[in-house]
Amino acid sequence: MKTNRIRAAVIGVGHLGRFHAHKYAGLDNVELVGVADLNISGARKVAKEVGTRAYSDYRELIGKVDAVSVVTPTETHLKIGADFLSRGIDVLVEKPIAMDTGEAKKLVEAAEASNAILQVGHLERFNGAVTALAGRVNSPMFIESKRLSPFPNRSTDVDVILDLMIHDIDIILSLVNSDVVSVDAVGIPVVTDNVDMANARLRFANGCVADITANRVSRERQRVINIYQPKNNIHIDYAEQHITIAHITPDTEAGYAKLIDAELDIVKSDSLLEEIKAFLSCSATGKRPLVSGHEGLVALEVASQIQAAVAVSPHEPVK
Repeated sequence: MKTNRIRAAVIGVGHLGRFHAHKYAGLDNVELVGVADLNISGARKVAKEVGTRAYSDYRELIGKVDAVSVVTPTETHLKIGADFLSRGIDVLVEKPIAMDTGEAKKLVEAAEASNAILQVGHLERFNGAVTALAGRVNSPMFIESKRLSPFPNRSTDVDVILDLMIHDIDIILSLVNSDVVSVDAVGIPVVTDNVDMANARLRFANGCVADITANRVSRERQRVINIYQPKNNIHIDYAEQHITIAHITPDTEAGYAKLIDAELDIVKSDSLLEEIKAFLSCSATGKRPLVSGHEGLVALEVASQIQAAVAVSPHEPVK
């Protein structure tokens, strides 16, 4: 159990890391000890914005903090995360947890060995529409998701599967709660040397099928998921934090069922703020995170299967 005011830092203050720093700085139960980035001028700029100190070497923060956000390129997650976790410092690491499952397992092991909190930044778990799903998804049989965006000019150190699709992989795994038994996928590079658009079909042991599309070179921006289950269909717009539930109602006169839409009242959330608050709560109490290192590892394992299916052939499922 740590003190009431948690000493925190943000490692990596590029586009997303800057947002992390501002969220921490706005919380009463946090002392933002510093921000660290190899780009010291960028770190100083963010530090000035949030009223803290800038560091060029994150290791200077060891011994000064209780918890950190690691918002650096994926290839650095293992090294930086393990440096903190091995010393009992809690870590919120941005998704994906690591470059590959071997690295991810090492991070999970480091957290377990020191009894430190390891949370993975799967932001959509804290989306107001997703939290409103609690108790509404029971036996999904088909799920389709689309995550499309124009080219970002960032996060190109990984392919679109680890950049965008992994959000939906994590959400779908949490909804289906069954093992993936086969993967069929196709993907192509468009702007970068990595795959920039991909489609995957997952088959689960319980019979559910999920169709996932991720595209970071789209002309439009779209983040939606449709869940089909007995008695109703659920549509979620992540960006709008909006849910429509189409209830299947018998129509005796027509002789067939009809769908009646119901709009849910959603308490919209600042997903990043809620994610960080949840992390700090776990840091203070020692409770297991909603998206622990284990969940991050499982999502990465499925993402790796999709990458393998893309590399092999769109016609040869990986089992």
